[in-house]
Amino acid sequence: MKDNRKFTYQIIDTEPELEDFAKILEGEKIVAVDLEADSMYHFKEKVCLIQISVREINVIIDPLQIEDLSSLRPFFQRNDIKKVFHGADYDVRSLHRDFNIEINNLFDTQIACRFLGIRETGLEAVLHKIFNISLDKKYQKKDWSQRPLPEDMIEYATRDVLYLVQLAEILDKELEKKGRLSWVHEECEDLSKVRAASSDTDPLYLRFKGAGRLYPRSLAVLERLLHVRKEIAEKKDRPVFKIFGNDTLMKIARSMPVSLKQLEKIRALSRKQNVMYGNLLVEAVTEASKAPEKDLPFYPRKKAPVLPPKAPERVKALKRWRDARAQKLEIDPALISNKSLLNTISIKNPCNIEELESVREMKNWQIQAFGKDIITVLRKLNK
Repeated sequence: MKDNRKFTYQIIDTEPELEDFAKILEGEKIVAVDLEADSMYHFKEKVCLIQISVREINVIIDPLQIEDLSSLRPFFQRNDIKKVFHGADYDVRSLHRDFNIEINNLFDTQIACRFLGIRETGLEAVLHKIFNISLDKKYQKKDWSQRPLPEDMIEYATRDVLYLVQLAEILDKELEKKGRLSWVHEECEDLSKVRAASSDTDPLYLRFKGAGRLYPRSLAVLERLLHVRKEIAEKKDRPVFKIFGNDTLMKIARSMPVSLKQLEKIRALSRKQNVMYGNLLVEAVTEASKAPEKDLPFYPRKKAPVLPPKAPERVKALKRWRDARAQKLEIDPALISNKSLLNTISIKNPCNIEELESVREMKNWQIQAFGKDIITVLRKLNK
């Protein structure tokens, strides 16, 4: 069923209006929040809208018109007000990056859905499952930085938060009934602390998928190409992937063409790109290919830990236990313990709960819910 719910909304685009609304928020107990950003359209992404829904009040905050959003910080920091998001990872990072806003008492309905065993956890799928409502997602990839925004886009943005409070209340009750509410609370608390990657001096290839498979010379070429792409993107104010795709850069880094003819031969670029950027890329490849051997980069690799003789056997036993328990709980086995954690536990081989608690990667809810089972599995192998 298409979502035809009638609603009204208010656009806030001045600091005095925002300050007044922030005072209203601080008197609430539960509030729904969502963001729209422009990462598909600009070099430096930014938050373009903040949607907030509380009771019958639906507000669209325009951070492109309001210079100072600090009046919202006290509301987001309040521990006694639940802030409901769906898939909050990007939102948490963006609010802190753009406005230095930290969030306490966050409740992520997507995480809640995963711990209830709901397979499709996108907002559209969840609302259809719970409320039999279909959202129109045609504006999902639009440019939210454009002004003025069409009314249809504003209504679309508002609909994303209309049902979140009601959804959170339903999921909250189900989680409590199954004894998993504390699990989700701890996961949400951890999520509220994630932060956007800071701009640092690390090589760009460290965040490039597949870079670890390149030889040092090709890696040097790739690094130079990544800087060229970044410089072009910044100058044109476009996302880097809209300048050249990663596959294109990898192809050039592997082939290392040092002339326009060689570059055209590998067919990494379109004819238009060859004309626009060919000389620049060839120059970058030539420069990197002449770097002295002693200056070539090496991709850092973590040494695999030396496994004790019985560790693989412990991993298999723990995995069998985990998968059986997950099937009984009807949730994704990785929620109980991912592969990395299973390996860590198997290496440390804790003999009791106290030793299990010393495993840094273990969360409190995992220890409380499954700690005794884990120790039992390991003790049987240690006999």
